[in-house]
Amino acid sequence: MSDAKSASTPVPAATVLILRDGEAGLEVFMVKRHHQIDFVAGALVFPGGKLHSGDREAGLSEYIDGADEWPAKMRALGAAAIREVFEESGILLARDTETNKLVDVGRLAKLERYRHLLEGSEVTLLETLHAERLHLACDCLVHFAHWITPEHMPKRFDTHFFLAAAPPGHSGAHDGRESVDSIWISPEAAIADRKKWNVIFPTKLNLLKLAAAKSVREALETARANPPLTVMPWVEQTVEGPRLRIREDAGYTQTSTLLREAL
Repeated sequence: MSDAKSASTPVPAATVLILRDGEAGLEVFMVKRHHQIDFVAGALVFPGGKLHSGDREAGLSEYIDGADEWPAKMRALGAAAIREVFEESGILLARDTETNKLVDVGRLAKLERYRHLLEGSEVTLLETLHAERLHLACDCLVHFAHWITPEHMPKRFDTHFFLAAAPPGHSGAHDGRESVDSIWISPEAAIADRKKWNVIFPTKLNLLKLAAAKSVREALETARANPPLTVMPWVEQTVEGPRLRIREDAGYTQTSTLLREAL
């Protein structure tokens, strides 16, 4: 490892594996990053992004369901996760305050304009929830993984991964800006076609972990029963070349890869 004193501070981030039961089994919604994005350009990833200041606003606590017992940092990450998924995929994990039901397809269409407004910081998350009488459905999120970018990397993230079932009728669509394509795909298929899809090491390992489940219900139940351990990869020099490794007890079937194959 490099000297910890020289490592940049990782930026808090959140991402969500949105799940549904397809005809052939479990599927996850993924987006392809724009080739000009400065992080994992062109890669197939789960919707997500950096924590924003608006995700920490104190007033948000009145508009969040199911996170009363969460530490403040995790509540903010839950808010960021739901906001980022909405911006990048159009899938919204939120409830109507009056009906206490998840946003249906008809209401979702009326809320579409907020995707661009939130992404452009023209409105805050709190303003959106207040104006539209919505609550973030953090109780739909299940903590799945926690990865911190290796210390030797110039751009680092402290990323929490969540699982969530897609609300009925929320089909998802990429935003056309940060992401240029999107797909519902089985975990196995996303990994298998390396010529079509660029899947980086953390994404691959979390897909492999997800692939152990055959349904949305099984995936959520397994994640609830197995709280994630923090993973921060490191590089070791081997006769084959530099190898990226992770801790052996984190619940992944693969724990290393050659560095040249990690991206």
